[in-house]
Amino acid sequence: MIRIECVTYSYSEGISALDGVDLEIGDSELLAIVGENGAGKTTLVKHLNGLLKPQHGRVLVEGIDTRETTVATLARKVGLVFQNPDHMLFAETVEKELAFALTNFGVPPEEIAKKVEWALIEFSLSNYRDRSPFTLSGGEKKRVSLASVLCYGPKIIVLDEPTTGQDNLQKTRLASTLTRLNRQGETVIVVTHDIEFVADFIPRVVVMSKGRVIADGPTEEILVRKDIMDASSILPPQLAELSWEIGLNTPSINTAMIVEEIRHMLGRTNK
Repeated sequence: MIRIECVTYSYSEGISALDGVDLEIGDSELLAIVGENGAGKTTLVKHLNGLLKPQHGRVLVEGIDTRETTVATLARKVGLVFQNPDHMLFAETVEKELAFALTNFGVPPEEIAKKVEWALIEFSLSNYRDRSPFTLSGGEKKRVSLASVLCYGPKIIVLDEPTTGQDNLQKTRLASTLTRLNRQGETVIVVTHDIEFVADFIPRVVVMSKGRVIADGPTEEILVRKDIMDASSILPPQLAELSWEIGLNTPSINTAMIVEEIRHMLGRTNK
């Protein structure tokens, strides 16, 4: 479990990034953190593995106060995939990149080989096994950085803008991978501007604005709230906008529910 208790944080330039954030994330949850640029999303998740320490308040990860332990220790529990993959990549080949953390953690060579092979296949990287990650496209680098973290299997997985540079097929495969890992017991936290990805695949959403959490709950309830979307400057899902435009009694991001409500509306009109 993760407990974020009244956390505040300001950068040295005097920019306030977090303003009294309270949040609880249970074991084996799958959730998204959304909000406009500058809302504090990335600053918040950097507190989960100790890259940043609260200036006020505290963060507990499985009962461990992040102020009292090292980033290296927390990295075994919390795997953070950065928004910019160039901040993570350094090995000579993709294969070595995927094996690096496993080797550092003392995983037996035969187990490393199995996990690396899984990651190469899972993220469509087999053809790049012997390539330098720095020669790959932005989207391919993103997949390498994702794979390098998922490969060693931290209990908590945090992904910052994982769908950037990915086509629809890769997004669907990513969603399948994250859902499967979550069902196996991992906690998965996705920071993203991709509201359609959240609407389609993620059951809980936390909305941030100006360093605060302004909404938290089931995705199908939060993303249809026009007041929340406006307050956070988030472009709502297309299905939510459709619901508002046609005046549904119960706005929804579920296609089947929208179709059913339209049928009821048409039925009333024809009577």
